[in-house]
Amino acid sequence: MSLLGDVGAVAGTVHEQRGEDLYLTAAHNIPPPVIAIVTHVAHGKGMAGVAQVRKQPVQTCDLQTDDSGTIKPGAKAVGAQAAIAVPVLDDRGEVLAVVGVAWSDERELGPEFEQSMMKMAAGLPRSER
Repeated sequence: MSLLGDVGAVAGTVHEQRGEDLYLTAAHNIPPPVIAIVTHVAHGKGMAGVAQVRKQPVQTCDLQTDDSGTIKPGAKAVGAQAAIAVPVLDDRGEVLAVVGVAWSDERELGPEFEQSMMKMAAGLPRSER
């Protein structure tokens, strides 16, 4: 996933929407136990599912300490801190996929960065998303 290098991230996932749910199609630096958990994401569950439903980015400053209820416990096993899940929308505004990116440090990701991430995710070749 070239996007990870572009934004200095350490881990990432891509989930395609099939029916109502999301299915993992790509992962980088995600531990096997986490992959087993996130292979199928039910509609609206976890960061990816919330981004899918809201059709907007969902983020956390620190996966390790987030207590919002949005972060699934298995996400802590990635060993990352800041993370964002970004929906990829078609021309009608329907979700095609959700791209997840994580960094090794805590960080605030402002609205401009969220919009930039949405554009970068939408521009990924289908083979990368």
